Amino acid sequence: MDDLVQNMKNNEYKPLEGMCFKLRDIEYIKNKTQEWSLRLQFMESHLILVAASGQGWLNIDGRFNELRQGSAYLCAPGQLVEASAHSFDERGFYHLRFDIIRDEPSVKANDQVERQSSSFPVKGEVVVLSPVSVNELCETIAQCWQHEDYLKRFRSQILFQEMLHTILQDALLVQESDSEAALDFTKVYIEQHYQQELTIEQLAKVAGMSSRHFMRLFKKRFGFSAIDYLAIYRIEQAQQLMRMNGHYRLRDIARHVGYHDDIYFRRKFKQVTGIPPAAFMKNSRQKIAAYHFPSIGQLIALQVTPCAAPAAHPWTEYYRRKYETDSVLPLSTDYEAKLRELRLLHPDFIIGIDSLASPEEQAELQKIAPAYFVSWVGNDWRTHLRLLAQFLNKTAAAEIWLEHYERKARFVREQIEHTVHSDRLLILRITGEDYNVLGSHSLGTVFYDDLNIVAAYGVDLMKPDQQVMPVELNRFKANRLLVIVDQDAQSQSSWHTLMNSEPWRKLNAVRDGRVDFLPSYLWVEYTAFTHDLMLDEALKLWRDCT
Repeated sequence: MDDLVQNMKNNEYKPLEGMCFKLRDIEYIKNKTQEWSLRLQFMESHLILVAASGQGWLNIDGRFNELRQGSAYLCAPGQLVEASAHSFDERGFYHLRFDIIRDEPSVKANDQVERQSSSFPVKGEVVVLSPVSVNELCETIAQCWQHEDYLKRFRSQILFQEMLHTILQDALLVQESDSEAALDFTKVYIEQHYQQELTIEQLAKVAGMSSRHFMRLFKKRFGFSAIDYLAIYRIEQAQQLMRMNGHYRLRDIARHVGYHDDIYFRRKFKQVTGIPPAAFMKNSRQKIAAYHFPSIGQLIALQVTPCAAPAAHPWTEYYRRKYETDSVLPLSTDYEAKLRELRLLHPDFIIGIDSLASPEEQAELQKIAPAYFVSWVGNDWRTHLRLLAQFLNKTAAAEIWLEHYERKARFVREQIEHTVHSDRLLILRITGEDYNVLGSHSLGTVFYDDLNIVAAYGVDLMKPDQQVMPVELNRFKANRLLVIVDQDAQSQSSWHTLMNSEPWRKLNAVRDGRVDFLPSYLWVEYTAFTHDLMLDEALKLWRDCT
């Protein structure tokens, strides 16, 4: 890699000069019998997991990662994170939390995008090139952290800086040597420099490739060209600013995201979203309440952030954090309390599901605001989306979203076909004491209908699920399994019982090592937005696997 590319990549670490790092806590687990878990939560500080040993998984914003020994994992404040690990040896497992304190003037309050991009320069998995060095640092940090001597505890902070330096250095070296990491790095580079004029030639230099080679590999990896991704990302940032109660003029937003031609910006915005920017800004001022869980996933696909949503749903808090606003009202589970909250909110529209609300309940909600209850039973998720879009006058936005979804599904099919081949897939969900095989009118539709994966023998594709006993699993003759285990104690107990049973060990997919897992929350919803996330998950599970 030439000096120009090296300088470009070093510039990504330049904001470190304005940051101070303070270790808040470190947890060291090394007992073989001990299990460690991190409950589902939004991070309030930065998090590092160092998997010196053990097995487990990490879920970040709905993306499932299998923990790999020799890697470090970094999560940022505001991300929705859940994790579990076990089977540690003497090398242990480390869980660290730290804060970033900036010693430079704070970014202007109205520049949300810059504030987001100025966080720690590395997120997700980092393959540690010197695991022994990092492990020894972690062990010493843990020892000093617990020491009664103030100087020892002070030394733990110094060693923590050394550990961060090692991880950042390893991340940079991997970016320089691995083509896939180089493409991922360039994608992040686009996200951090989208306000500037970016050309294929410049991006190819960042990736350390020729322009032709870069264009081909970028599209192969992400399913769209680098210039298309730049446009999509710019429009997404423009949408975030437009949602901020009309505080910004349209031309100022266009300039902020890198467009100096207003007409071109309007044309590109409509091409990406399906509606003109002025209409989007007007619609963003509407207050639309999601009365039931599935309504959230349909509204998000229509580029609507609900002004109110069920409090128990993870995305309610996620959007409060993402947009740094308290405008998303968490609705109570109590019926009367929920009605009172909606009356005080004065929403423009209320969206629900017809089969989840009685006629009396629907009538009460109609008194508060115009309410629409999607006809759920007998319609597929695409029809659900189109019906809702028709009511909200967002049909064009729905069709653009569906067009993008179909294109993405084709891309994922191409990427995973050499892995799944003609494998027969069985999707098993464990809920309490029940074992359910999922069919098409569920998240299974993504795999069976959109990705054209062959269903195992006996899967009823006309039903969302069918209950089975563990001894019946072998009759499906599946040679690939996808397992979803709910998070409650009874479901986890049922899973451990199944996993240790003779019928489970005799399954072809188990013997061949073709068992994959999905987290239970969100994925089980039958909505447009969660199905789009499922395409990402399928790509991560099965691309470039043998």
